[in-house]
Amino acid sequence: MRRRQMRRNPDCRRKVSERMSTGKKEATATQVELDIIVVHMELTLIAIIQGVALTFLVDRSYDVLVSLRFTFWPYVLTGLLTILIFWSRSLVHTLTVIRWPLDFTHNFMYIACTLAEAVAFTQLSNPLYWYALTALFALTVWALFVLDLRMIRRRIGDSSGPTGSRLYALKAWPAALIQRGGHVIIALVQLAAAVAYLLYGISFSSRVIPSIAKTRQEWSEEVLP
Repeated sequence: MRRRQMRRNPDCRRKVSERMSTGKKEATATQVELDIIVVHMELTLIAIIQGVALTFLVDRSYDVLVSLRFTFWPYVLTGLLTILIFWSRSLVHTLTVIRWPLDFTHNFMYIACTLAEAVAFTQLSNPLYWYALTALFALTVWALFVLDLRMIRRRIGDSSGPTGSRLYALKAWPAALIQRGGHVIIALVQLAAAVAYLLYGISFSSRVIPSIAKTRQEWSEEVLP
């Protein structure tokens, strides 16, 4: 019945169209406002967590720098570069990907990364724990990257324009690498790395085999009366 009335009454159709247009504009305005709020929250979180990491780095670097313990100065510089890299990359990520709705998992992973980063900075003068904790930090960052791929795919769906499509494209140099066979270079590098690691593993095994035999002999002597 309503459809028949709308067809017969042009004014009715115009009013409905105006209401729909107004509703779309209000929804768009709300989305933009929420996007801005989420971006501000993200930037604040990044500043706070990397400020915390910097606090730990400064606290542990003081004695190393003042006492001129040059052996550990590279660790201080590495820690500083880690903060700068994490902050700058997170900043670009926020400005290009973050929109409403808020992704709690993403933000929680930021906090987890900073926890591993800050704890690693406490072991600045302890190489064994430093490398173990920085490896943990690296794994946490990679886990964050894998989770953030979901956001990038959502932005691909949001961006239908040419600029947005280029910005969120997940492929790099498709013409050179895929169409013209440039991927073979990457395959050769990967093959060389695998061969090198295999040779290293064989060399390492040949060095430790004598120690393994002696160690097992010691175990047997300890067990047997």
